[in-house]
Amino acid sequence: MLDPAFGYLIIAGIALLFASAGVRKLQGLARFTEIFAAYRVLPSALARRVAWLIPCLELSIAITLLWGPSRRMAVISAIAVLVAYASGLGVNLLRGRRDLDCGCSAARDRRAIAAWMVWRNLILAAALGIATLPWSPRLFNLTDFLTVIGGLIVGATLYAAVDRLLGDVAPKAMSLRSTS
Repeated sequence: MLDPAFGYLIIAGIALLFASAGVRKLQGLARFTEIFAAYRVLPSALARRVAWLIPCLELSIAITLLWGPSRRMAVISAIAVLVAYASGLGVNLLRGRRDLDCGCSAARDRRAIAAWMVWRNLILAAALGIATLPWSPRLFNLTDFLTVIGGLIVGATLYAAVDRLLGDVAPKAMSLRSTS
């Protein structure tokens, strides 16, 4: 059985990720619409018409992950979205379209898609799959709450550091290495 502190840490972490992604996309909706259409997973006209649904879906998943009665469906939806993102990235990498913007960074930043992004999304989906296991019936107490808050701080910091390292630092280092 899954310990509630660990379960809530997974759920809250993914909810935070989906909420921040949805808000970023809505803040730069025109930019995101262009990025989404460029992936060519849908016909261009359709992609441009439905792009706004993606950040709305992300925000609704974030909210419903935090509400007990809807959590199981939200977890399944989040896993499906993460696998769909991994598939969209993977298809375009296989097509040789490595210059596409991932759409996962701030509006002023452009980041080309890479294989590590596929793996990131699949690992996040697998981690979220753990939350579908039966949870221990023990009571969630103040110590658990503090553990989840601390875990979120550490997890978000680690996620941001790895994202920055693999998304920005490593590609620049590789380009410097190839010019030497």
